[in-house]
Amino acid sequence: MILPVALILMAASCKHTEPTSAVYKMIDKGNLDTSVRPGDDFYQFANGNWRKKNPIPKSETEWGSFSEVQENTYKALHAILDSAAAIGNAPKGSIIQKVGDFYRSGMDSITINKVGMSPVSDIMAHINNIGDVNGLLAEIANEHMLGLDPVFSFGIGPDDKNVSKIICQFGQGGLGLPGREYYFDKDARTVKIREAYRKYIPAILMMIGEDMVTANQDAEDIYKLELSLASVSLSSAEMRDPYKLYNKFHLDALDKHTPGLEWKKLMAHLKVTGQDTVLVAEPAFFAGVARDLKMFPIDVWKKYMKFHLVNNMAEHLSSDFDSAYFNFYGKTVYGLEAQRPRWKRVLNMVDQSEGEMLGQLYVDRKFKPAAKKRMLDLVDNLQKAYAERIQKLDWMTDSTKKKALVKLNAFVKKIGYPDRWKNYADLEIVGHDYVKNIFAAALWNYNYALNKLGKPVNKNEWQMTPPTVNAYYNASFNEIVFPAGILQYPFFDENADDAVNYGGIGAVIGHEMTHGFDDQGRLYNADGNLANWWVPADSANFVTKANIMVGQFSKIVVIDTIHANGHLTEGENLADLGGLNIAYEAFKKTKQGQSNDLKDGFTPDQRFFLSWAQVWRMNQRPEALAAQVKTDGHSPTSLRVNVPVSNMAAWYKAFNIKPTDKLFRPENERARIW
Repeated sequence: MILPVALILMAASCKHTEPTSAVYKMIDKGNLDTSVRPGDDFYQFANGNWRKKNPIPKSETEWGSFSEVQENTYKALHAILDSAAAIGNAPKGSIIQKVGDFYRSGMDSITINKVGMSPVSDIMAHINNIGDVNGLLAEIANEHMLGLDPVFSFGIGPDDKNVSKIICQFGQGGLGLPGREYYFDKDARTVKIREAYRKYIPAILMMIGEDMVTANQDAEDIYKLELSLASVSLSSAEMRDPYKLYNKFHLDALDKHTPGLEWKKLMAHLKVTGQDTVLVAEPAFFAGVARDLKMFPIDVWKKYMKFHLVNNMAEHLSSDFDSAYFNFYGKTVYGLEAQRPRWKRVLNMVDQSEGEMLGQLYVDRKFKPAAKKRMLDLVDNLQKAYAERIQKLDWMTDSTKKKALVKLNAFVKKIGYPDRWKNYADLEIVGHDYVKNIFAAALWNYNYALNKLGKPVNKNEWQMTPPTVNAYYNASFNEIVFPAGILQYPFFDENADDAVNYGGIGAVIGHEMTHGFDDQGRLYNADGNLANWWVPADSANFVTKANIMVGQFSKIVVIDTIHANGHLTEGENLADLGGLNIAYEAFKKTKQGQSNDLKDGFTPDQRFFLSWAQVWRMNQRPEALAAQVKTDGHSPTSLRVNVPVSNMAAWYKAFNIKPTDKLFRPENERARIW
């Protein structure tokens, strides 16, 4: 693909869990809209009444199965953090102290409102003192260490073509709008957001002390600089090609490509030593940055830096900044009516900043060993089903099949939480200064990443925290990862029948496995390196078959005149189709899958597909839907249900789909890949 304890002091060392008592029906007829034929709109058929009964809360952009699971997780974490924060004498340096004090500092809105923007005044003074490009680069680097990421993105991770080595990686960034598309697209929704953003910039500048005339003038300069950065940025769809994004440069060569942007000085400012080679995802972007360093006066860059400093930190400052930020990004961009309660927002910041400490407390309370065992059994069954499907493919030669099977069998499986936790011993957290804690944690995480340079790759690390309601495939480690947070109903329930678990978490497992073989993942070998292991004819066959899915999605108008972007969502769509096919095949090997026994009035196959559909049930605000279509690699949930099933013969048989039904596809137009 990408959230994280009512504790007494001894809880961190005392293992206990809570039983899950399912008071819900695994497949509830009351959620169906039987006025709709399954073959006309399976998503609405399966979820229509549920959607009618579950309006979107004012503080959410959407509400669906993920939201319900997330809400359960939030409640558990809320109790955990409230209890931790209430312990005033927790041993200094303990998990309870660091988690509790971070949360307490964020919940202290009285102090936060009292200090206003003073927590960032030192950084603002540094920006005001910038005198030249080198000083600007020094400040950009300093803010990267604090997690603010101005102008570009910077990270440290495995080299895609040699994943045993860690390398510095640079990418595009620096925009205040959600993506390049928002600066140039001309549909009415985007134009409205763009116009609102141009009013939002001066509003923030006035809040930090500028008069109206100066703020409006400075806002124009800032927007022109962002527009210039956007003009050399790749679109969201273009950024899906890992070969296009793999550009290795020696620093001397990069200096020539970006004259005026002195990379050795920048690396020194970033505290990077002993590295003479870097990866640059978008070389043209950095050539544009070098151009802009000459084209825009240093005072314009200082204005840009001041605005983005406050904009990036607004949610964590006093309520006037927080409200202004929400009114633009929350209301205008995503259509929210109200903010989430403060405790949820602070909880997310704790998880983002010190997630493996919070994660330890979460899994100690909420994750049962039996769930991990059941999950591993499911993963193993899906892996076997995938292997059988690969062996039966009629479009792939034996040579490529053998390598595909090697990769499949090399998958690393991570369930629940890491085997080894990060050690936060040298992270200092206080109970009275929220922004100080945010910056301290960001600097700790920056130094943690920096410390990886020159050392062996640690494949035990996770990219999500244990309470996260999500899952992922990591091509560099060739691993599939399922945090404890997602292992809840309707995705997974250890008491559920196989049809429900295979149609839910089974299809999610298959989805992540298929990411290893989607249009991006297939370009990486079993060791995780970006390397071509395909016979050319097989590769061409894959592209032809994948393009069928691209075409199916791109024809669909999602909202207003905005079409689904089949290229942007290609990997996720292929993973949905592959995951559902593999999960179904694995399900058919179970006792229930081989029977025709009715349960709650449904056949096993019907329960399987209904389980898949209910995983994706959702109501979504139009603004959020439009934003998703423009920049998100995931398709809207209705399409994630309807399009994959319309390509599966088993679904046609299970629900007696007719050629007259709207979702019907002739056999020769159905996508069949993995």
